[in-house]
Amino acid sequence: MRKHFRYKLGLGLILPLFVLSSGHAQMKPNQIDSLMSVALKKFNVAGAALGLVKDGKVVYTKGYGVKSVDTKSPVNEHTDFAIASNSKAFTTTALALLVEDGKLNWTDRVKQHIPEFTMYNAYVTENFNVQDLLTHRSGMGLGVGDLIFFPDGANFTIDDLLAAFQHFKPVSAFRTKFDYDNLLYVVAGELVSRVSGMSWEEFVQTRILNPLEMDNTYPNVKWMKDRSNLASPHNTLEGQLHALPDYNKIINGAAGGIYSNVDDLCHWMLTHLGHGKYKNTQLFSEASQREMWKIHSVLPKGDNPRYNSHFAGYGLGWFLTDVLGNMEVSHTGGLPGMLSRTVMIPDQDFGLVILTNTEPGGAALFRSISQTIVDSYLGLDYYDWITRYAKRLKETQAAGDAVSDKVWEDVAAADDSHILHEDFVGIYQDPWFGQMEVFENEKGKLWIKSHRSPKLNGELQFYKANTFAIHWEYQDMNADAFALFVLDENGKAQAIEMKGISPNIDFSFDFHDLDLKRIDKK
Repeated sequence: MRKHFRYKLGLGLILPLFVLSSGHAQMKPNQIDSLMSVALKKFNVAGAALGLVKDGKVVYTKGYGVKSVDTKSPVNEHTDFAIASNSKAFTTTALALLVEDGKLNWTDRVKQHIPEFTMYNAYVTENFNVQDLLTHRSGMGLGVGDLIFFPDGANFTIDDLLAAFQHFKPVSAFRTKFDYDNLLYVVAGELVSRVSGMSWEEFVQTRILNPLEMDNTYPNVKWMKDRSNLASPHNTLEGQLHALPDYNKIINGAAGGIYSNVDDLCHWMLTHLGHGKYKNTQLFSEASQREMWKIHSVLPKGDNPRYNSHFAGYGLGWFLTDVLGNMEVSHTGGLPGMLSRTVMIPDQDFGLVILTNTEPGGAALFRSISQTIVDSYLGLDYYDWITRYAKRLKETQAAGDAVSDKVWEDVAAADDSHILHEDFVGIYQDPWFGQMEVFENEKGKLWIKSHRSPKLNGELQFYKANTFAIHWEYQDMNADAFALFVLDENGKAQAIEMKGISPNIDFSFDFHDLDLKRIDKK
């Protein structure tokens, strides 16, 4: 679910880890430890964990840093992290099991199982099938509707979500363009529930986690009775790490709700690399694996000449590409303060998982470590990925900060003496997000709040013309936004358009998808 190169509940295409390639030296554990030590400091990351499988065996698992800067308790191989969008492959596996059970087909129309499912036009509604839920080709825009669960704490239900799609405006023709989506995976979780007769969480626990001996993995953080080995998410403010509260998902965890650790996730990778088999358990068939690892949505291939990639695409819950003639299967995940990556190279019977508990540095850490070790594995010359990603992170942050700082400087210097609060006070409604209220608080400040997502509340500060800047009380992630009021001929606000202030805002804060119209009679 989010973005500095991430696909949430989220994130994108990156590269793998180490092992022994014919004629090339294997990276030693102390070399990995050294890399991780450097990366933790370079990217200001509180804690991380790494797991590696090769040739049907778990060959390396280890934790680094701390679970929380408050407790200083160390991370180990059993420390649980939110894996966010790495949960999506569990959802596609759950559906594969139901296909094998004969309870549905990949090409079943969603309406066959969820009759109230309604998309933005009748043709798409009638033809939207199970695989369309999983392949980010709906025609809707990037992260559309993610405000339903970003930030957490909103009160939307599955009925609200199923009714929302009809209000989204498509940005491309159905099945023609990849735009990462989270909400349709939540629908996929509801599909699992309706077809199986148990919740998505119960199904994943019973049919996947238990058979794979993933004993310390949980489909919902609320299922975790003992949280003593749970990593805390962190953000970075002015160079200082701050522990955040756990993210509380809503509706179901199909898009990004699982909490796991590198030891358990090695079992998960062994199963996929073993064509669906873990020890004596055949969890899913090779036919199901081929379907999940088949390109359903085409993506632009990587242009880094080091890897000589020829294709890229998205399967069912997995990104697919090739690196130096080897197929690569991967996914990333991101929630506030929790960033992760899974990478497998089936041709080499090799897999890697990295979990981190800090943003924004966690993404740079898992990318640079992955690419450094995979280069070693592929026999490539050494390249200092850590320095490269540190430079990129610094430049990206600086560019975003420059934009945001200029906005707040302009706000501080703006003359708002002509602003009459009564021209803006009122209730505004969006057809899928519900009501937002503009009011004057007890201190005489102009304020805005969401009625359904209580963490979205903050002061409206005059910027320019009819535009205000909102500094949300919620600061776990960078989500401050512009509110552009549409005025009538008398200068009275009739509608609000919104968009993020920072170019680095996570795509899940899709304020630009709101269509807020004034509904009160003032």
